[in-house]
Amino acid sequence: MSMHYAIRLVAGTFVLISLALGYWVNPLWFLFTAFVGVNLIQSAFTRWCLMEKILSGLGVVKPEGAPREWAA
Repeated sequence: MSMHYAIRLVAGTFVLISLALGYWVNPLWFLFTAFVGVNLIQSAFTRWCLMEKILSGLGVVKPEGAPREWAA
């Protein structure tokens, strides 16, 4: 799986899990949903994503021909 698909998978999973926890456990979990959303917006403007660094450390590869700023 390439990096951009892995990041989307992780972000979507975090959003769905935090929504479920916010509904059934404690509404404060909705803050985590907002945190994920803010990080997605931030990464769109800065082209820096912490999850990309984490996944890169776990061995997820960037697609061939990726722009230089995608380099780890």
